[in-house]
Amino acid sequence: QVQLVESGGGLVQAGGSLRLSCAASGRTFGNYYMGWFRQAPGKEREFVAAITWGGSWIYYGDSVKGRFTISRDNAKNTVNLQMNSLKSEDTAVYYCAAALRVTTRTREYEYWGQGTQVTVSS
Repeated sequence: QVQLVESGGGLVQAGGSLRLSCAASGRTFGNYYMGWFRQAPGKEREFVAAITWGGSWIYYGDSVKGRFTISRDNAKNTVNLQMNSLKSEDTAVYYCAAALRVTTRTREYEYWGQGTQVTVSS
């Protein structure tokens, strides 16, 4: 079992930055790949970024490449998402998730956090 808790969401003006964190716990956490997804009202959940726990593989969704950076702190069991140059279209609930394989597919992520709201005002 893996438990995930996101934090760091909020309201920011367009062009600004936010840093999301995901705190993970559970005996087998080290076996999981970590991802960030987002879901805007009326839209499907969208892949944002993913990272292996060792950091050897990192992948970003096309809409956030060059603006968002995923990282992890193994000592603290956290995965972070630094979001820069935010746009109004980045407004969504952001979710942290864990998967047993390297993937960008929503359905292949086994554990999910409760989500944190990010609102970007234009």
